[in-house]
Amino acid sequence: MTAPAPTPRSPRSSGLLPRRPHPTRSLTAVFSRMTNVLIGLCCAVFVLGPASGLNRIYGTGDALLKAQTAYFERWGVIPLDLWSGSVRALVTPLTALFVHGSWLHLLGNMLFLYVFGAMAEARMGRLPFTAFYLIIGYLALLGYAAAHADSGQTLVGASGSISGVLGAFLYLFPTARVTSLFPFLFFLPLRFPAWIVLLFWFVIQWQAAQDDPRGPGVAYLAHVIGFALGFLYAWARYGRDSVGATRANDRATEEESQP
Repeated sequence: MTAPAPTPRSPRSSGLLPRRPHPTRSLTAVFSRMTNVLIGLCCAVFVLGPASGLNRIYGTGDALLKAQTAYFERWGVIPLDLWSGSVRALVTPLTALFVHGSWLHLLGNMLFLYVFGAMAEARMGRLPFTAFYLIIGYLALLGYAAAHADSGQTLVGASGSISGVLGAFLYLFPTARVTSLFPFLFFLPLRFPAWIVLLFWFVIQWQAAQDDPRGPGVAYLAHVIGFALGFLYAWARYGRDSVGATRANDRATEEESQP
């Protein structure tokens, strides 16, 4: 996919490539600073931590594996510990948002945030967007932990927050155009309205969550919760009239940006 032009995973590579029309370039550059800060923080935490394998302070081989396990247990969410009443454990749904398990996990999440975060931030404003990102991510991980309260598996990643951004984007910019690359169509680039792409993504996450009730591997349920909360927030906060104005502006922008 390319970045949505206004009417222009878990950790999975999304194939998203940024592209914005000239009329909105200055707007997104000004209002996407917190999106860039969040991306920078996640990348810095990953590179400096043991998961990247780049920081030699953690050693190599078995020593590195032990350091990674201890790191994830300290900063990630462990549902079994979360409900034990520990104050430290209650903070982990927030710290876990900045911890990723692998390069693929990190790059997949950051690519989605880069593509969809800028326009969502431009619509919400810097501070409201940042608060939205952190709160939705916290609640998504909390919801996952509640559904798997007896699990001792560690959960890390910004997928819950980013899923919330996707849900809000669906409500705020449903007619934005997104260019998608589909492997089963030989990576042929096709342009679709955002509502088609994001609803398709949501259905996949929902189905995966149903097929994987025990919750190992990718926390699909956290994606579903985050997406639903993000959409509901945008619906409750901005309402029909505000969104109608946004969509009208998007259509005008698309007409100006056509080649």
